[in-house]
Amino acid sequence: MAVQKELDFSIHYGDPAVTGGLSVFSPEFDRAFAYTGNDLGVTYASSASAFRLWAPTASEVALALYTDAETDEARFIAMRRSTMGTWQAEVAEDLKGMFYTYRVKIGDTWNEACDPYAKAVGINGDRAAILNLAETDPEGWNDRMPPFRSPVDAVIYELHVRDLSSHPHSGVVNRGKFLGVGEAGIRSTNGILSGLDHVASLGVTHIQFLPIFDYSTESVDERFPEQSYNWGYDPKNYNAPEGSYASDPFDPAARIREMKQMVQALHDRGLRVIMDVVYNHVYDGYRIHFTKLVPGYYFRYREDGTLSDGAFCGNEVASERFMVRKYIVESILYWAREYRIDGFRFDLMGLLDVGTMQEIRSRLDEIDPSILVIGEGWHMDCGIPDEMRASQRNADRLPRIGQFNDHMRNAIKGSHYHHIEHGFVDGGIHLEQEVRAGAAGAVRYREDVRSYATEPDQCVNYVECHDNYTLWDKLEVTNGYEEEELDAMHRLASGMVMTSQGIAFLHAGQEFMRTKNHVENSYRSLDPINWLDWDRCAERQADVEYMRTLITLRRSHPAFRLRSAKEIRNHLHFEEAPDGTVAFTLREHAGGDSSRHLYVVYHGRKDKVELKLPALGTWEPLFVTDGRSTVLDNKLVLDGIAMAVLEVVD
Repeated sequence: MAVQKELDFSIHYGDPAVTGGLSVFSPEFDRAFAYTGNDLGVTYASSASAFRLWAPTASEVALALYTDAETDEARFIAMRRSTMGTWQAEVAEDLKGMFYTYRVKIGDTWNEACDPYAKAVGINGDRAAILNLAETDPEGWNDRMPPFRSPVDAVIYELHVRDLSSHPHSGVVNRGKFLGVGEAGIRSTNGILSGLDHVASLGVTHIQFLPIFDYSTESVDERFPEQSYNWGYDPKNYNAPEGSYASDPFDPAARIREMKQMVQALHDRGLRVIMDVVYNHVYDGYRIHFTKLVPGYYFRYREDGTLSDGAFCGNEVASERFMVRKYIVESILYWAREYRIDGFRFDLMGLLDVGTMQEIRSRLDEIDPSILVIGEGWHMDCGIPDEMRASQRNADRLPRIGQFNDHMRNAIKGSHYHHIEHGFVDGGIHLEQEVRAGAAGAVRYREDVRSYATEPDQCVNYVECHDNYTLWDKLEVTNGYEEEELDAMHRLASGMVMTSQGIAFLHAGQEFMRTKNHVENSYRSLDPINWLDWDRCAERQADVEYMRTLITLRRSHPAFRLRSAKEIRNHLHFEEAPDGTVAFTLREHAGGDSSRHLYVVYHGRKDKVELKLPALGTWEPLFVTDGRSTVLDNKLVLDGIAMAVLEVVD
């Protein structure tokens, strides 16, 4: 690679003699320094603590011990070089409550950094903390949830910790905190269910949290969390929780214990927890501890020596390198084991390599094969070849890893890149085949109805998430402000997600038609833009009940959750329908359903449509939107934008 210039190597990457002349960018470097042990970081015991750091390009390394997270005074202990580029030190004292960093000499420069393998950190994550993890387990901390039957049974609810409770009328005591998520018996000042009680009442199966690992101080200063806001897609310490969600961010144990309490509270309600993880980039490729400790190794570079930036965040993690892959895999396994996490959503998964994602899936299977793995499989320009990218194009090599179905999303509501573009629910044209492909779980249904998935558990159908406009705001920007029409469009869109094959995904507040006041990407907008508005929720309880009914419909009928592409091809039949309408039947006891046949129709136009029902028996309405349907003489009439589900009753 062009980045391996001798001048740059000597200045930026240390003395070549230290590594026997091997460049950090070369395959030989990986082979020479591939450490396979499981003891990186600190191993604490009351009698002694052992430290091991991987830093093969360093000529000297010192452990710096601090009495607190912010003092300038340190005690330095020289570390000794060990096997495969690692350095070791052991301190025969009880160090619980102490903080530490590493100081490494790279060439003629000394760098100081937090331990990348730290599982506990101090305020704002600049120093690692030493504690006994067992003491952070809450009372009654149990083992994992029982295995989940199938990924396609999941109804995922995406939520930001702070958004759930920051509204002044939420009724939550610990507003914006891990503890606030777990509060039970909560009602808003309007008297409706709020917080966790509201979410649990919907019938969802998994809550997917936006990043809850420790993220950058530039986004949210943990000392003054109320003064700023961020989604958290700027990783700083991958293995420690974010301190701004803790009751005391200065106490390294508090954030760990309180996150576990949150997980426990959700598990006690039968809700599973998905972590949104961001291993494709870090908050700053130059200031992150990885670069200070082993410059150049952890990131991809362009031919001119600058950082590759497929993430559009300034850098791109080199997941294909041995010690980077090892780090990512072990980090995932740590969260799954220590925090009993039930699933992982990979941000910009298409920037990671196929081999890393395959290993993650395989290693999680050893813990619990039903742990969900989903991700954004966008095929983005990055520093590895197309065939290595964990994107939709390579889904056939990523079995049992779900990918977000942007094709269905765009077909339903229109492209989020072109705000005036209409989708199926608001009169967009020539979208029926994309809708059919999404309804079939993105599998190869037939040559003209197909998408990227091999099996339905690789398809995550959704119409809104934290990114871009909420569905309500997108529809309003595109169509104007006629509320009755927007309601119908919104309800149809949610209904399409909940009656399609694959994994169903909802954004928090979608059930009451959440608005962010036309802020398209609210990643750093303050609470009044991002919070769940419990006043709006109170005003739209009919919409909330509509979503509950949809979720019940999906979970009550296995026909909407067929397990394989073969079952979908055998049991899902697309029926004749005019432009702007998609209809299909689920036949022959699909999925062991108690109903003999189901008929589903989506109508995205304002006019009236008449559909001839298949001669499979007597049809009666099972679910309809807004009373807009009539069944008579084996015909269905839909008046305006609507969805209907019918069942055979004899």
